[in-house]
Amino acid sequence: MLFDSNTSYVNFIAPLDKRTKKEYNIVTNVREMIEVSDTNKRLVFHVDVNSAFLSWEAARRVKLGEPDLRLVPSAIGGDPEKRTGVILAKSIPAKKYGVKTGEPIAAALRKCPKLQLARPNFKLYETSSHAFMDICREYAPIVEKYSIDECFLDMTGTERVYPDPIATAHEIKDKIRDKLGFTVNIGIGSNRLLAKMASDFEKPDKVHTLFTNEIEQKMWQLPVRELFGIGHSTAERLERAGISTIGILARCGVEAVQYLVGDKLGRMIYDYANGIDDSPVLEESPETKGFSISTTVASDITDRESAHGVLLALVDSVTARMRADSQYCTCVAVTIRSNDFKNRSHQRKLSEATDITSEIYEITKRLFDELWDSRTPLRLLGVALTDLTRERMVQLTLFDDEKSEERRERSRALDHAVDMIRSRYGSDMITRGRVCKSELEVGRKYRAKLEEMGRELDEK
Repeated sequence: MLFDSNTSYVNFIAPLDKRTKKEYNIVTNVREMIEVSDTNKRLVFHVDVNSAFLSWEAARRVKLGEPDLRLVPSAIGGDPEKRTGVILAKSIPAKKYGVKTGEPIAAALRKCPKLQLARPNFKLYETSSHAFMDICREYAPIVEKYSIDECFLDMTGTERVYPDPIATAHEIKDKIRDKLGFTVNIGIGSNRLLAKMASDFEKPDKVHTLFTNEIEQKMWQLPVRELFGIGHSTAERLERAGISTIGILARCGVEAVQYLVGDKLGRMIYDYANGIDDSPVLEESPETKGFSISTTVASDITDRESAHGVLLALVDSVTARMRADSQYCTCVAVTIRSNDFKNRSHQRKLSEATDITSEIYEITKRLFDELWDSRTPLRLLGVALTDLTRERMVQLTLFDDEKSEERRERSRALDHAVDMIRSRYGSDMITRGRVCKSELEVGRKYRAKLEEMGRELDEK
């Protein structure tokens, strides 16, 4: 163990490089930086929907006069009679039975046999997400969608309009609850990190603050694994070194943390532990780095033809999403998970960027055939498209002919025609041949998006 409760943070770094005085000065400087940052008067809200998928489904049912799922053990997560997914969201009563987000549905039902399950409804989720973010935009000059169920509001400079930020947060929270029927938590802080940490305090339907002068009291006593940016394996590594709380991490010294977890991650979580985060709230999200999709099958895949059919369904969905964003990929990857929960993946760099479904499908088939041993039963398949570009780069060679390029253009035109038909008339209006034979339901998020695009076309 590198550190225990009886060891000072100054001495913690000593076995590594003997520069205890320098490390002491680093920590002192960090605290001074935090105190100085108060003068910048940044003000950020983080709005997070409580158990979003379940809350949105519960609110929909309550409007129809049905019982409220939030009051009973319930969860969102597929079909209880099929092994088709995991728990996406759970109610507070379900949490008391030990049901956890991310666990297989079968495991959740063993813990709570009377657990009420509702199928995911991505069309509803998109609509609900837009609705609560529209309310947020009524108050903030800049709103950044962080995910489908959370967003950041940059309230800096609004003190004349909203002199009491806590009262304003309560007004936003209550308006979302009363108008839309579901609750949110709102965290208030002097940067994104502190606002997000604050929103994770006591739930549901709460407003919490975490300003720099509150860090030691409110954040430092929390377990280190609750710090944003620290995953399970990193938390275990820190805990083995005796760093059990955020406060201990904050007092360790940056070089000690980097020694344990690496330079980049170490710098980031050390800054976060001390409440330092200079990242701005962005009105537009950063450029997408890739598109991916995966599905857990109802019964194990044991033959190549079935696997190829699943891959086509996945590629059909993920390429449509990529085209909707006007992007091309130059790297394709396939992931498989065996029935003993072991993952394997294989990827290929492309000589030129593409967005053509048939081309990417052929690549995924070859990757899969190279990856699978033709014996091990498979329960999950996934496809990822990365190394994106908005430029269509074509490498011409002496062996290119007009016919091959014409075939590519016909394929591209076919894809765009399919996309257009689906956006106007529904995603099930036209289906690729092998996908018709599959019982899979993949790409539901994109189908919801297509229906939204179709409504926009009708309005025009």
